[in-house]
Amino acid sequence: MHAERLILPRRVSLAAGVLFLITYVTSIAAYALFQPVLDDPAGYIAGTGQDGRIHLGVLLELLLIAANIGTAVVLYPVLKRQSEALSLGFVTARIVESVFIAAGILCVLAIVSLGHDDPGAGSLAVSLAATKDGTFLLGPGVVEIGNGLILGWLLLRSGLVPRRMALLGVVGGPVLLASGIAVLFGVVEAGGIVQSLATVPEFLWELSLGVYLTVQGLARPSAGRGAAAPADPRPVTA
Repeated sequence: MHAERLILPRRVSLAAGVLFLITYVTSIAAYALFQPVLDDPAGYIAGTGQDGRIHLGVLLELLLIAANIGTAVVLYPVLKRQSEALSLGFVTARIVESVFIAAGILCVLAIVSLGHDDPGAGSLAVSLAATKDGTFLLGPGVVEIGNGLILGWLLLRSGLVPRRMALLGVVGGPVLLASGIAVLFGVVEAGGIVQSLATVPEFLWELSLGVYLTVQGLARPSAGRGAAAPADPRPVTA
């Protein structure tokens, strides 16, 4: 870090960092809780089911949606100093990603309802589980490029985070997008080793960014690095 940098208001960095960590934790936990429905949807609706577990997963994904959009809203006033168009693109990408997550939630709730209303509708349950997998592929898998490439590029240009960290997002976003498209067209196996390896840069990007913003915080770049110094000398506020 350059000594002449001024730390941006702590509440901006802290809020963004905590929200990123919330997305990280809730997405992983919800995915684990949904496994009985996703692994064997026909068996789930034919058996006694674990509705409480699934409902907890739904709650976590609702928190994920709120935190997803929150990360973009909190960072927008800072990022728009680099590029208002790209900053709006980041906000839009987070909203679209959240729409896919919400669609996946509806699929899961529909499977749970089948367990009570029509336990013999195994084929429908399988189709709903496949649709849920599709929303995960298209949302957090493909549209996630907004969090990787767009956000990473904005932070790389501005120098608000270490360069190597920002490069994780710049590289991880396109890699995740490419693997998602490859899965969509059947080139690679969904959940296979290729797709798993492709998620590693994005996985490290989100975790490191959340920890960095929470512990260290963003810093205003000095004039001449990343972008020109803003004309307004007042501190950036959320």
